[in-house]
Amino acid sequence: MYSTRTLSVAWEMWLHHSILVPYLNGLPYSDKPPLLLWLIQLGWAVAGVNDVWPRLLEVLLGAFQLLLAWRLARHLFPQEIRIAHATAWILSAFTYGFLFGLQVMYEVQLADCVLAAMLCLAPAAHGKAPRFGGFSLALSLGLLTKGPVLLLHAGVPWLLGPLWSEWARRERRHWYCRGGLSFLAACTVLLAWALSAAWVGGNAYQRMLLVHQTAGRVVDAFAHAHPFWWYLPLLPVLAFPFALWPRIWFALLRWRLPLEPGVRFLLAWLVPVLLGFSLISGKQPYYLLPEFAGLAMLMAVALIRADASEAANSRWLSPWPLAALFAASGLVLIGLDALIAGHALSDPLYTVMASHSLPFGVFYLLLALLLVAFRKGELYRVAGAGLAAAVAANGLFSLTLWPAYDFAPVSHLVAKAQSENRPVASFESNDGQYTFLGRLTQPVEQLHSASSLRAWSGEHADGLVIVYPKRLSQADYDQAIYIHPFRGISLAIWPAPALAKALPQEDL
Repeated sequence: MYSTRTLSVAWEMWLHHSILVPYLNGLPYSDKPPLLLWLIQLGWAVAGVNDVWPRLLEVLLGAFQLLLAWRLARHLFPQEIRIAHATAWILSAFTYGFLFGLQVMYEVQLADCVLAAMLCLAPAAHGKAPRFGGFSLALSLGLLTKGPVLLLHAGVPWLLGPLWSEWARRERRHWYCRGGLSFLAACTVLLAWALSAAWVGGNAYQRMLLVHQTAGRVVDAFAHAHPFWWYLPLLPVLAFPFALWPRIWFALLRWRLPLEPGVRFLLAWLVPVLLGFSLISGKQPYYLLPEFAGLAMLMAVALIRADASEAANSRWLSPWPLAALFAASGLVLIGLDALIAGHALSDPLYTVMASHSLPFGVFYLLLALLLVAFRKGELYRVAGAGLAAAVAANGLFSLTLWPAYDFAPVSHLVAKAQSENRPVASFESNDGQYTFLGRLTQPVEQLHSASSLRAWSGEHADGLVIVYPKRLSQADYDQAIYIHPFRGISLAIWPAPALAKALPQEDL
């Protein structure tokens, strides 16, 4: 849904020839600023509209993130190049970060902007003057990528500068004055776009863009609301596969005081940002993606700085929990047919996976063997095995379960209907899933209630309605013109009058 929505917004901007105002379902879209959308359209202007360029763009942004993280580690820990190398390996192997980086979303580009801003502040850790010009530019690009949330990601380390920066302690007035001017200049850039877009987009768009988005997410989330503590149990998942490597935990618990400037910088960045996002009502795992590089760097420093004691070299600190997980996963995948035949697993999704599970099960067993059979190069084996496991999981998903997530067939059907001048509506859920994939030139209307569906079907006798039934009835099979299993439920397309007539009377 996220990738299709981003691409649909870019496509509708392309259709409307709109530079300032993003669109979704024919209406101005206020959720995100336009920098990523501009980059997508820039590629389309060169090579035509396609879905290859947005995917390639995300890969390039991810590669740039690794380069920025490596450079930041070199600035913060100039005496130890191994920290920079370890940072890049750990960051590339975070399973959640790798899989999310395959999506056409805003967070990878935001992470690049945050890291660029951190890189401009980093020289101050060792007494050199920060590069406030570059800091202002990185802030401007970050604000145009995802809006004011950047101020939390990049503003906290600057505000806490005297805790980690020799230059900030020595030049406190210049630190805050010049840094404040950098933020002011960046906010001016964002405001220039927002006011221009609001003037073009109309009154409703002005309210959504200038007030509702940020205030709603911070104070009382209209989406993704979770309790204060929600991120804490999620952190080991975000840190996978390294969360199952005991040596990491051993190293992180053995810090020696006083902490060096680079470590103080990382703590002044990661801890307050985590606390800030915990206080914000709306929460999603990928909101923390710009901090993944900092977490990777903290792990790298801990590993490199850990004493080479007998305890540190204990085999109990080896990645045996991760190896055990891979071995168990491999055995389950190898024995999936037997588990299904014995009725231990009954979900139809497992039956689909079983058609390709055997070679993937063998592969996971080999990864487990790789983790426990050697002693040297443990970091690179954990990172390499974790990354290979994520690629394999994505491959198994693509070969087996992906068709249940693929909106291309229904998108093409909707496009065909619109080309025949048949209106199409979606009942309850419509996040632009079909727009880009079908290259739709008209919006899919959204119906929120059975009464609105009844009224719409009365006005559009030849219309089609997309619904998401949790259970398929005999009427679905008899009257729906298209049925598709989708994420544990189903997607069905009905002729509008037939659907309105088939709904229970109490729903009307």
